[in-house]
Amino acid sequence: MSAEEKHFAVVVEDLYEDQELWYPVRRLTEAGARVTIVGPEAGVTYKSKHGYPATSDKAAGDLPVDEVDGVIIPGGYAPDRMRRHEPMVRLVREAYQAGKVVAAICHGGWLLCSADVLEGKEATSFSAIKDDMIHAGATWVDQEVVRDDNLITSRTPDDLPAFLRVIIAASSVTPEAAMVAERARYPG
Repeated sequence: MSAEEKHFAVVVEDLYEDQELWYPVRRLTEAGARVTIVGPEAGVTYKSKHGYPATSDKAAGDLPVDEVDGVIIPGGYAPDRMRRHEPMVRLVREAYQAGKVVAAICHGGWLLCSADVLEGKEATSFSAIKDDMIHAGATWVDQEVVRDDNLITSRTPDDLPAFLRVIIAASSVTPEAAMVAERARYPG
């Protein structure tokens, strides 16, 4: 499958971490994938922790899981808000159960806890939610990125390059598209 055939949902709510939403959107787009920003409601502008806007393209309840190849959960305080919306929890759970890439960074692990997808999995997160991840059944490790089957987790914005490399590799985005994205990241 070529990069042009991949479709990722990046979920959003108020108080998302700027870099953890926009870096995946840009890197996946550079790799040739289609990215849809998904919130509790479509067409709503959500603000980051620093006030940067992101407008949702679709509502989680209106996006059938079979239309995406992966779901990415940025951190910040948004995941605590996201997990209060059953359609957002269901999208993550169903994507995971369907074997699609489910990737969470930083506090994104809160949504994984609510989706009940961590039992028996090795995972990481921002250290402040380590206990939540463990109580949800994960074996928590302190690594920049952890992949356990279709579940990919990472800790902080500093880990974003490794996080996206693993997402791209796990999604079978073509090596050519990934190299183009790397060249764009490091021109010259």
